[in-house]
Order: sequence, then structure tokens, then C-alpha cells
Amino acid sequence: MKRALIVTYYWPPAGGPGVQRWLKFVKYFKEFGVSPIVYIPENPNYPLVDENFSAEIPSGVEIIKHPIKEPYRFAKFFSKRKTKQMSSGIISKKNSSAIEKLMLYVRGNFFIPDARVGWVKPSVKYLSEYIENNTIDVVITTGPPHSLHLIGMQLKNELNVKWIADFRDPWTTIHYHKSLRLNKTSEEKHKALEAAVLNTADVVTVTSPTTKKEFEEITNKPIKVITNGYDNITKEVNYNRDLKFSISHIGSLLSERNPKNLWYILAEICKKNISFKKDLELKFAGAVSDEVKESLSEFNLDENSNFLGYVSHSEALKLQNESQVLLLVEINSAETRAIIPGKLFEYLAAKRPIIALGPNKSDIEAIVDETKSGRFFDYSEDEELKNEILRLYDQYKAGNLKVASEGVDKFSRKQLTKKMSALIKDVSL
Repeated sequence: MKRALIVTYYWPPAGGPGVQRWLKFVKYFKEFGVSPIVYIPENPNYPLVDENFSAEIPSGVEIIKHPIKEPYRFAKFFSKRKTKQMSSGIISKKNSSAIEKLMLYVRGNFFIPDARVGWVKPSVKYLSEYIENNTIDVVITTGPPHSLHLIGMQLKNELNVKWIADFRDPWTTIHYHKSLRLNKTSEEKHKALEAAVLNTADVVTVTSPTTKKEFEEITNKPIKVITNGYDNITKEVNYNRDLKFSISHIGSLLSERNPKNLWYILAEICKKNISFKKDLELKFAGAVSDEVKESLSEFNLDENSNFLGYVSHSEALKLQNESQVLLLVEINSAETRAIIPGKLFEYLAAKRPIIALGPNKSDIEAIVDETKSGRFFDYSEDEELKNEILRLYDQYKAGNLKVASEGVDKFSRKQLTKKMSALIKDVSL
């Protein structure tokens, strides 16, 4: 049995997609000969909480904790104070925008690579003592936050431990990196730290082929693609399909991912087809920005829109399986080609037709095509998108809307854990 020390920020009761990757690995590791020890912050500041995930932690798993100083707590307090001042007319929206920009500048240039960098030094000290007193075959760090990779790098340099650096998202090429308002020195520091991590780790794991290609330009170290996946927890459940022609989006839909071309297409079909207008239901589970809601209103889709707010993971699974069609939307940007949202894999497991929108040459397209689980469209393919919606609607009206997907099993969490376990054993030799 190989002992793997996993350094992660996100852990139950954290909600959202960031927690699931390593929670699911830990859930199945022992079946494949890996004994996990999970190192987490004692007092984290999670933006989303989902208590249901706590039930998935296997009994007997060793979890060790160390305190973290969270600058976001101060930022949250400041944000609340600012909101109160604004409501009292003390500061203007213009000043508010200036404050937000200042806070973003401070975050980008004074906390490199991110706001959890203060946890690195105390964690290295704590884990060095732990490793000296306990048998550890490999250390695994997972980011973001990418500051956790600095913990792995220092442990590697000081103790010569075997180290796997796992990237759930890219580092300097992620779409929001440019919005950090970095000065030249800070940008160079980010890139230097990224290169140092990639060239120090024994093995790098990533979640997409595009990230692998980007990292191969920086390092010659082995890079393995182990995607995210879905769990088999819904197999024994029978779901009642929605009576409406429901097109459901699960997860946050913020302003930068507002698919106006899709709303336009749906509005045009509604104008020409009264039956379609009557049958259509757009379901949104998760945060939806005001801009997206305004766009839906602009295209007269208000009465077709159902905003469910944040739902638990179990509720999200239920929604996916009950929906007629599942919608996946990614930002139309070259920087998002490497992003494969975790919900895609759960969409695959639900075996409902998928409509995916994203940038040209997105890694999403390859998975959707390979599994024959739906259709991917870039933002220039309006006519093709319209025809696909009409095709799916015709099948819905005929009572035979389904998808004959294939090869989905390889994306199950258990199969992916088998793959990760084999890598851990190879690295540990």
C-alpha cells in the first residue's frame, strides 16, 4: 500500500467543482492500493458550502490540518463595509469601482501566486516534521490555489520527496489571469514560479490536452492528462423526465459566459413556432448574472426562464437526469480552450443530449464528439446550432428524445482513480 500525502485547499464542507476531484480520488484510492493522507487548512474561507460532500469522505482516512491566515476574510469585511457605505450614499459607484480595482491590483501584485501564499511557509514547516515522523511515498499538491505547489516544491527541494503537481486549471494562461492587473515584475514572477514548479515536480498531471501542450513548452518533465469525471452514484435511481422541452444549465452563468447568440436563436424559433414557445423551459441552477437575465428579458424569454439558484450537488444530479437537453457554455476566448468544466462529465453520466458552446478548438469538443453525447458549436455556427435545437425538439415532440452515447465509462471516477493510482505507484518506485 503506497502512502500519498495530498495537499489541497478545497475539502468538504466546501462546495463547487474544486473539491470534487481529490475527494473522489480519496474515495476510491484504497481499492487500488493507495492509502491517502489529506492535508487541509484548519480554518478555510470557502465561498460555497455543500455539507453533502462530507458523507463521501471514507471512514478511517487520515486528515491533518494547520491554520491559515485568510486575507479574503478582510476583503469580505471590507466589501460588506463598502456596500453599507454605498447604500448610505457615502461613496459613489465611481469610487466603488476604483476601490475594487485597487483591491484587484493588491491581490495580483502583493499575493503571488495567490492570496493563500501565506500558508506556504507554516505548511512546509508542519509537513516537514510530519514526513520525518511518518512514512510517505509521494506528496501530491493540487491547484488552484497554485501557491500549494510552492509547498510541494519546497518539500521536494528540502527532503527530496517524490512529488506530483496536479493542475485542475492552468496557471498563467487561465482566462482571468489577464484581469489581475499585474505589473511587469509580478507577471515575470508568476511565470518564473510556474516554470520552477513544472521543472521541479517528478510528474505533472493536468485535466486537459491543451494544458499539457502549453506546459510542454515550459518543461521536459512527464505530463499526464487525467481528466475530471463523474461518479456512479445515480445508477440505481429512476428519474421522471421533464414534461417541458427543458434546456438546463447547471452551474454559474456569469456575464462573460452570456451566449447571446443562443438566446437570439431561441427567440427566433419562439416567434415562428407557438408550440415551441409554449414547450420551452430554460432551467438555470447556480448563480446567474444580472446581465444574463437582462439578455433573456431582451429576447422575450422571461416566461421561459426558471432560475433555481444554488442547489446541492445531489439536487444538481437530479436536475441533469430529469432534463430533456443539457447546456454547457464556455467563454468564447482562446484562453478557455483548455477548460473542461467538471459538469461535462456528469452530463455524460446523465445520458441526456448535450448542446455545448465554446471557443474554436476547445477540448470540450473532442470529448463530446468522442462519446457521441451531443453537439459542440463555436460561436460562429448559428445556423448549425439552430438546426440542432429544432432536431432535438422534433424528437421531443415525437417522444423519443435520447442520446446513444458510448465510451463514457472511462470518465467514471473509479476508472480515473485507477489511472491516478498507477501513476502514484510508478512515481513511488
